[in-house]
Amino acid sequence: MEISGNAFAAGLGSVQAGQRRVDQAGAEIAGNASSAVLADHLMDLRRGQHEVEAGAKVIQAADETLGTLIDIRA
Repeated sequence: MEISGNAFAAGLGSVQAGQRRVDQAGAEIAGNASSAVLADHLMDLRRGQHEVEAGAKVIQAADETLGTLIDIRA
């Protein structure tokens, strides 16, 4: 069970970090960022998206693993 708990924490941490990255990049874009750095902020948005998606997949895998462990023990 401890492994699954750690996986949940890692997945959640990734989702939160990705969300912070998206929030920050969005705020920078909304703050009338110059076109010179606009591409960097758009890349940060995409990085945040991938970070959130990866974290969600980790959480899903941990959930499925925990469900399998419960089925085996029951």
